[in-house]
Amino acid sequence: MNSEKSQHRISWHTWSLVFLVVLAWIVISGRLIFLQYLGHRQFAKVVARQQVYKEKIPARPGDILDRNGRLLATTIVSNSLYVVPQRLEKENQAAAVCEALHLDQSHFLDRLKQNRDKLFLWVKRRLTEQELQAIRALDLSDDTWGFRQEYRRQYPQGALAAHALGLRDIDGKGQGGLEEAFDHLICGKDGYRFLIRDAHGRVIEVRNDSRVAARNGETLVVTLDSIIQLYTERQLQAIVQEWQPKSACAIVMDVKTGEVLAMASVPTFDLNHPEQISESAWKNTAIASIYEPGSTLKPFIVAAALEKGLLLKDEEFDCEHGEYRMGKRLLHDHHSYGMLSVTDILVKSSNIGMAKIGERLTNPGLYESVMAFGFGQKTGIQLPGELTGIVRPLSSWNIYSTGSIPMGQEIAVTPIQLITAHVALANQGKLLNPRLIRDQIDHNYFPRSEEEPAQVRPLVSTPLVSPEVADWLVRVPMVETVKRGTGQKAQLEEYTVFGKTGTAQKPDPQTGKYSSQLHVSSFICGAPAHDPRVLVLVVVNEPSVGENHYGGTIAGPPAAEILKKTLMYQRVPFDKSGLPQNERTARRQRNLLR
Repeated sequence: MNSEKSQHRISWHTWSLVFLVVLAWIVISGRLIFLQYLGHRQFAKVVARQQVYKEKIPARPGDILDRNGRLLATTIVSNSLYVVPQRLEKENQAAAVCEALHLDQSHFLDRLKQNRDKLFLWVKRRLTEQELQAIRALDLSDDTWGFRQEYRRQYPQGALAAHALGLRDIDGKGQGGLEEAFDHLICGKDGYRFLIRDAHGRVIEVRNDSRVAARNGETLVVTLDSIIQLYTERQLQAIVQEWQPKSACAIVMDVKTGEVLAMASVPTFDLNHPEQISESAWKNTAIASIYEPGSTLKPFIVAAALEKGLLLKDEEFDCEHGEYRMGKRLLHDHHSYGMLSVTDILVKSSNIGMAKIGERLTNPGLYESVMAFGFGQKTGIQLPGELTGIVRPLSSWNIYSTGSIPMGQEIAVTPIQLITAHVALANQGKLLNPRLIRDQIDHNYFPRSEEEPAQVRPLVSTPLVSPEVADWLVRVPMVETVKRGTGQKAQLEEYTVFGKTGTAQKPDPQTGKYSSQLHVSSFICGAPAHDPRVLVLVVVNEPSVGENHYGGTIAGPPAAEILKKTLMYQRVPFDKSGLPQNERTARRQRNLLR
């Protein structure tokens, strides 16, 4: 009996053991089947991710050319140095590299320690040719140190048009100027390819079957002219040397199209050395600084009053011998004037005469006028950082505004706003968009012929003022301003110049009141008066030399010099009679060679 029970227990244990063995075999077999067939794809993907590397193929950024095809910005191939920290055994090599590249050795060694387990670390990107030769002379270990080719932005003309162009940072992204505004066109689109690497990270295969080619960036053709830009920048440097201002800027614009031929600011910087750029130099004051325009605003107020029929061209005003009370405010002129015509109010820049014209327009009319000419709003210039200026809401104006606005106070403008508005007067009342882009192309550049003018997009469908009013302002008061008024120092022997001076006091930071020492001196001028071709604006912020900081004295002569050289360069015929043709030709050649 006991024997039977014992055999039964043995049999039960045997079958249990067999069952467990079979079950284990089934589980193991199932797992093997899963790994062999069902899990293959999953593991293959994991392995592939460990072995396959997606390498970017950088797109070449497009060039920037001036209006005549001269190269302003281009891209070259340069070598960048990297190290494999895992394989670096000789620290003396690291020290030698730091010395050759003028790197901080302790900082670089700290970086190496922090990335000791890495297979890649940049040492210095986009080496110069001298740096490249210095590194090659060290005879570094090939399995530890290496080069990768990258694109490097180069500006063949150095600091020329620095603020308008902007630059590209170490990663190739546009910063400031056209480089930033049109980065989406210039940068292109990167491609890629797949590389197969071994366990040590070395490339063992390049898979070109899945390669996607890079699409290089577009080339921009800008409206700037390198020669006119050079003339302009030389004059600004002369202003800096003579008057030592806090800053200054100049803009040259084509009257017929609104194209910007030159735009310059000082202080400036060399585009090829971005590490040396100061914060003050980075600012493009032509579009990103605001100031009270002073008397350069007066022609627009006169234009509005004439257009509304509130003023006659031959009318005279009593300028009260230099003192005129508006409410509790006593206005003054620089000189004691009695009766002045509308022309002489502009020629002599009478604040009292302008205040009386402002009384006729009233505050709503003044507000409508300054807004119509584009003040208080962006011009649409194709650059980042443009300011809107300041035109306070009409509801905050008062009786003082009626006298202040006509003389260019209580309003702040940017230089690009002011010259754009003056182009409207010089262009028979038509307000145009200021333009910096002439064309954009993918491959070869074919300069636009003179018979193919650039397309102009007006800001308004009808002129702001009639051609008769605009022409009269340019040909009479603004010409007389240069002939016998505040702009006499801007006269040219070859061309009939029209213009308007501006001398604006700045508030004292300590008192908040207008300072007798801080000024913005400006001058706007154009020629030939009978058919204006070019307009030039020069704005000088806080000249520090001398006592009389009049716009006609400080900004007038350089503006006229830029205007003359530009017109001669463009071969615009002289419009002043009495100069023999052979003398005109000789004078043109002499001036262009200066």
